[in-house]
Amino acid sequence: MVIPAYWNGPPGSANGGYTCGVLARLLETPSAEVTLRAPPPLETALRLERDEGSLRLLDGETVVAEGRGAPPPQLEPLRSVGLDEAKAASEAGLRRWASAHPFPTCVVCGPERGDGMRVFPGPLEDGLFAAPWRGEPSCEHVWAALDCPTSAPVLNYGGGPPIVLARLHAHIERIPAASEELVVVSWGLGGAGRKREAASALLAADGSILARARALWIELRRV
Repeated sequence: MVIPAYWNGPPGSANGGYTCGVLARLLETPSAEVTLRAPPPLETALRLERDEGSLRLLDGETVVAEGRGAPPPQLEPLRSVGLDEAKAASEAGLRRWASAHPFPTCVVCGPERGDGMRVFPGPLEDGLFAAPWRGEPSCEHVWAALDCPTSAPVLNYGGGPPIVLARLHAHIERIPAASEELVVVSWGLGGAGRKREAASALLAADGSILARARALWIELRRV
């Protein structure tokens, strides 16, 4: 398989959520856990290996990602967030992202990607972050939409080294319809050392949960 250059995250590598979503789709399970072992290269022929319910993505002999079926993550957002509230939060979030985004050309949350998904989570008063998103009917889009928002509660916004996705554990109740108006909410789950954990959920207009995820982020080492 080849990950198109369109799906970049950090410069020169693929968006982590999208990459995890590709493996989740190929696993053919609504719930999966995918661990990223190396930056996923773009426009490169990658090899897939299956082994008793698991799947590995390789670049030559380098393991890029490993995925397996898993029970749904047991988490719930603190409350539902409506579309208007999410839009207002996102407008404030965009200003924050634009001023100190570590990867401004990320296809999901990069302020310099006019052709991207344009998901800019902004803070609410109760520790939640929220953003609107017009749905796309694919597993990969849903995983990507669940990914970047989990960085918002744990990102240092220019106050230290950037963070990168290490693991995403997600469950999809249903794939959204094309252009369905949705809300992505995210919240922090704590961390220690260079590790940060956070969660996200994708909400329909009626407040029901379409998908949810738990993410592990790693702060890059200082050089």
